[in-house]
Amino acid sequence: LNQPIDVKDNEQAVELDPDQVRGDVRFDRVTFAYGNKMPAVVDIDFHAPPGSVIGFLGGTGSGKSTIIQLLMRAYDVNKGCILLDGQDIRELSVRSLRSQIATVFQETFLFSSSIKNNIAYGMTDVTMEEIIRAAQLAKAHDFIMELPDGYDTVVGERGLGLSGGQKQRIAIARALLKNPKILILDDATSAVDMETEQEIQSGFKEVMRGRTTFIIAHRISSLRHADEILVLNEGRVVQRGKHEELIKIPGPYQDVYRIQYADHLAGALGHEGEGEA
Repeated sequence: LNQPIDVKDNEQAVELDPDQVRGDVRFDRVTFAYGNKMPAVVDIDFHAPPGSVIGFLGGTGSGKSTIIQLLMRAYDVNKGCILLDGQDIRELSVRSLRSQIATVFQETFLFSSSIKNNIAYGMTDVTMEEIIRAAQLAKAHDFIMELPDGYDTVVGERGLGLSGGQKQRIAIARALLKNPKILILDDATSAVDMETEQEIQSGFKEVMRGRTTFIIAHRISSLRHADEILVLNEGRVVQRGKHEELIKIPGPYQDVYRIQYADHLAGALGHEGEGEA
C-alpha cells in the first residue's frame, strides 16, 4: 500500500465509453524494461482484432506476463505504443481501461464468504440473475446448485472445500460478470487436470464470443484454437502462427508439442510401422 504508483492518469485522460469499446488491441514495436534491468520484452508487434484469440507460449521469464501487465497499464512502455481501438492507452484513464479487462489467474483466491459474494466481489448493483448467468457461462452453475446452500454456501479462505476446477470456474464467473471486452486467461487451467481443462475449454468458446481474448499457457492444449500464437523467448517473439502451422515447423513450438504429446505421437507412429518410426 505504501508503494508509489508509477502509472498515473494524464491531465487530458479520456474516459472510455463501455458501449463504444470494440476490443481492437495493437502492440506497435513495444519494448519495456523493469527499472534499469535488461529489457523484459523487446520489439513486440502484433494485432488482435475485436473478438480474436491470441495465445502466448514460452518458458518462465520469456515475457508473457509482462505483455499482459503492459496492456493493463501496471507499467508504461519504454518504446513503441499499445493501442486500444486505435487510441494510445496512455491517453486513457487507468480505471476506465481496466474496467474493460478481466483476468483469470493461475492461482484463484476465494474469500471466506458465500459463493454469490465471491462471484460478485468488487461489483456493486449486481442482480442475482446476472450472477447466475455468469456462473452458467463459466460452467459453474450446476455444481453450485448441488452444494448444501447453493449460491449462499460459504467457502473457506483460498476456497477450501472446492476442487481446483471448481475454484477456477468461480474465478471465470467473477471475470465474466464484468462483461469485459478484453479477457485475459493467465495460465488459467494449469491447476486442473486435462479432463477438467477440456470441460472448461468447451465453456470458453461461448465465453470468448465477442471478446478479444489473450491466453497465456504452458499447455499447447490451451492454445490450439487461437487465431495466432506468439512463441516467446527472452522477451522476443521467436515464432508466430496458428497451431496447425507451428507444429510442422522445427522450433520451440514443435519441441514443446513433441514433449507434451510424446505418448500420443509414439502410439501414432507405432501404428504406421517400424519403418516410419
